Amino acid sequence: MTTLEQQAREKTPADAWAQFPWWLLAIIGFLVFMGVLLTVGEEYNSAFLFVKDGIAVTLRTTLTAFGIAIILGLFAGLGRISHNTIIRNIAITYIEFIRGVPTLVLIFTLALVVVPEGADLLKLDVKAISPNSRAVAALSIIYGAFLAEIFRAGIESIPKGQMEAARSVGMTVRQAMQYIILPQAIRNISPALGNDFIAMLKDSSLVSVLAVRDITQQARLYAGSPFRFRESYLVLTFLYLTMTLVLSLLLRWYERRIRQDAK
Repeated sequence: MTTLEQQAREKTPADAWAQFPWWLLAIIGFLVFMGVLLTVGEEYNSAFLFVKDGIAVTLRTTLTAFGIAIILGLFAGLGRISHNTIIRNIAITYIEFIRGVPTLVLIFTLALVVVPEGADLLKLDVKAISPNSRAVAALSIIYGAFLAEIFRAGIESIPKGQMEAARSVGMTVRQAMQYIILPQAIRNISPALGNDFIAMLKDSSLVSVLAVRDITQQARLYAGSPFRFRESYLVLTFLYLTMTLVLSLLLRWYERRIRQDAK
């Protein structure tokens, strides 16, 4: 009998009680409670029907912004570890600047200052740029800086000997990075990327300040009209918690699968 099997058999009921996911039970209890309110409470149901129209906007904004942020983060992460002094310092400046300013301030600055100025330089009609597009641009730039550090850490976690081995068989640095280093790094950082996706989903609520009709803006509009603050914001909490809980459970399952495959 192995040591692990012995430890598993030696577990007491008290250990099982302590390890039970009570946090999950509490959250599910709240979701069930809200589900009952949405079913039997006409006011809560009306709020839900109004707020749910913003779900598609929230998900579309998050998915689009995160996809762009991954590309920005990858290039910024590679620039962060570049041997070229100019490229490395540009990447570091971008990362540290974004990380040093509050997210809400950055959203205002990027959406209402940087995007219009960029449109003027490109001779584009500023009025044609929708609030949704500005929100996506802002979230992409902000999270690109955070993802850059994740990519940097993932690349640096790969032993340097693998790059040296790839170079010894005739690969260029670019080929070694593309075919040897990055696939392993992305696998290692995929849980961290998942956590940042969940964080962006929650931070997407901030784009409501740009009048983007996401679920947060829908809840604000419903609450401000008949003064139904309780119904509006409890429904909003229910929707965000449902989405993040599902994503968190999927991420935990994926992390367990990675650990099992690594054995």
